[in-house]
Amino acid sequence: MMKRSWLALTALLMLLLSGRASFGDVLPDFTTLAAKCGPAVVNIGTEKKAAASGPENFFGEMFRNVPPGFERFFEQFGAPDKRGRQPQARKQKSLGSGFIISSDGYIVTNNHVVADADTITVTLDSANGRGENFKAKLIGADEETDIALLKIDAKKDLPYLAFGDSDALKVGDWLLAIGNPFGLDHTVTAGILSAKGRNIQSGPFDNFLQTDASINPGNSGGPLINKEGQVIGINTAIIASGQGIGFAIPSNMAASIVDQIKGGKKVSRGWLGISIQDVDEKTAQALDMKNSKGALVSSVMENEPAMKAGVRDGDVILSVDDREIANSTELLRTIAQKMPGSVVKLTLWREGKQIVVSVPLGERSSGLHAGTNREGGSRHLDEALLGLSLRQTTDEERTKLQLKKGEGLVVTDIDQDKPAAEADLRKGDVILQANMKPVSSAAGLTKIVQEEGMKRGAVVLKIKRNGSTRFITISLKK
Repeated sequence: MMKRSWLALTALLMLLLSGRASFGDVLPDFTTLAAKCGPAVVNIGTEKKAAASGPENFFGEMFRNVPPGFERFFEQFGAPDKRGRQPQARKQKSLGSGFIISSDGYIVTNNHVVADADTITVTLDSANGRGENFKAKLIGADEETDIALLKIDAKKDLPYLAFGDSDALKVGDWLLAIGNPFGLDHTVTAGILSAKGRNIQSGPFDNFLQTDASINPGNSGGPLINKEGQVIGINTAIIASGQGIGFAIPSNMAASIVDQIKGGKKVSRGWLGISIQDVDEKTAQALDMKNSKGALVSSVMENEPAMKAGVRDGDVILSVDDREIANSTELLRTIAQKMPGSVVKLTLWREGKQIVVSVPLGERSSGLHAGTNREGGSRHLDEALLGLSLRQTTDEERTKLQLKKGEGLVVTDIDQDKPAAEADLRKGDVILQANMKPVSSAAGLTKIVQEEGMKRGAVVLKIKRNGSTRFITISLKK
């Protein structure tokens, strides 16, 4: 009996020791990684003048007789002192992080770290924490992705980091962050990749990596490093109310932008010339699609690449160059990463089948356009199934909306107990199509609703609202 107990205890100890050894083997050696990568991470300090404000005719009388000791409080809001003198312009300072990407002193950071700075100072790492300072030149920046490129002349070769492949990362991979949080030089934190493809509504191309490696104010612009010592992200944002939730720009996106800036080029992005929206389950149902993936084309802009290639309103873009598109945001990012002039293959869902078109891309610009619509007097038509009161468009409305004669139905009233109200159709909306078919009368709309909508359980309406085109899907009971 005693012998069996000893054998069991020995087996348990061997199992525990074996488990400890295997667990240790999967942990990366952070000491080696920090020593290898740390020298290429820099602290970035900026300074800019904040102009004083506050005209004498507004503040002068209000603050002439403030109690002693309060002058400095009021002066920070631009008020004159007791003698009516305007406060002097103050210098605003900020700190951030960055990393060297070439031995000759090119440095990557966030645009928001250096934006509008009068002077930029880069401090190199050193063993005793007191590194050399250099004035940096801003080579270029891209506000939409929050990336900036700096250059210093250190008159010597500098240690640097290389970009890795952020697409190859897997959730759960170990990561290392090095930066300057709260002004604490070269702080090293470790964690894992928590998620990929995060959209935090900070810009049009959000595609952030999420990590639980501790990131704080001052880490902005610093590198997120994989186990091979490569930069796979640029630490950029945090959720102030959360813990262990930080976001980094993927290296594959950053490297392309940096190469363009470093080459002295304007940052260029591909452009289709369409307005898009997501495909939800109801819309997929109405369009007879098997799943709710892709980007629905709500409008095609006149004389832009998509129109020239034959893309139509109501098409659903399923893939770009055989890469599946999950939603409208992914389509925007995918096209933006292509160079103007390159040709992309779009797989579209149109009228119940897939078709393929090739589109030579244009160059993305920020130009927007909008129109208006107004209700006019006309007789009312009814669409009872959806719960709508409608009227035909006037000549003036059709001219403003660039519609053909007889095209479009204006929504004049909505029954709050019917499907249209639940789908957020509104008074003043102009219905152009139902299930991608033009409608010019309530009878025509009713026919589509009865023959297709009731069968599929939903109908898609193409509408104009405040000059913009969009699709609204209305659920129907079969």
